[in-house]
Amino acid sequence: MSVKKAVKKKITIGTALNYLLIILLTFVCLYPFLNVLSISFSGYDAVLSGGVTFYPIDFSMEAYKQILGRSTIWTSMRTTVIITLLGTALSLVLTTFAAYALSINDLPGKKVLTGMILFTMYFGGGMIPTFLVVKNVGLYDTLGALFIPQSISVFNFIVMRTFFRELPESLQDAARIDGASYMQILVKIILPLSLPIIATMGLFYAVGYWNSYFEALIYIQDVNKYTLQLRLRSLLFGSELTTNSADNIAGTMVLTQSLKMAIVVVSTLPILVVYPWLQKYFVKGVMLGSVKG
Repeated sequence: MSVKKAVKKKITIGTALNYLLIILLTFVCLYPFLNVLSISFSGYDAVLSGGVTFYPIDFSMEAYKQILGRSTIWTSMRTTVIITLLGTALSLVLTTFAAYALSINDLPGKKVLTGMILFTMYFGGGMIPTFLVVKNVGLYDTLGALFIPQSISVFNFIVMRTFFRELPESLQDAARIDGASYMQILVKIILPLSLPIIATMGLFYAVGYWNSYFEALIYIQDVNKYTLQLRLRSLLFGSELTTNSADNIAGTMVLTQSLKMAIVVVSTLPILVVYPWLQKYFVKGVMLGSVKG
């Protein structure tokens, strides 16, 4: 066997092993979600027997009827959508302004301001002081408490600032020579070149606001202001999960198990639908924003 054929065979075997490893990892990642989805669509007897794995058995929509038939779920979903949109918009604006300002080399006090921001990444005041601040400024039991206190992520700020610093300085210098202000440079030059990183940060913030429930748990008292995650949590652990659709205790337990799985699907599906549209920007933005510190 020639050296060329041996190398080709080695490459072929290595490629096959790589594909096999990727398929295995994909299966490991997808199996839990497929199992959850299958249980949520399966009938009582199938769930009770424990035979549901990759696909539904005795297909049933009862669990989703129980969840989506509640008006409180739709109210909470509307609240969560509003918080996600407002919070993501506010976070992107503040993060962009802060990252751009601190990416300017001749900004006075740049190192001090950056150090103060980085300090908050490692040291925080704690839950109780934060709660007292939120309450004293009048945000308690308001939707603003769910996105204003955590409107900027230091990690996202660092990634975005790094991206801005990698942009050619000649573009900004030419704009300054033509008399452009910093705001004009940001709007007309920086932002059009920064769509990948903006989409990436927007996805980070949106997922965070959508999945967040702890802030609503400690800041919101009015049940009409519950977010989707908090409402689903109350369904999962509270009396709202009780149903009369089963005629016996075993059936009720199975229905409860199906409801739990349906809750997971309802809370996850919107993000899964949005993510593919932003995936190309997500990958590109993270790579461009992490080349150097």
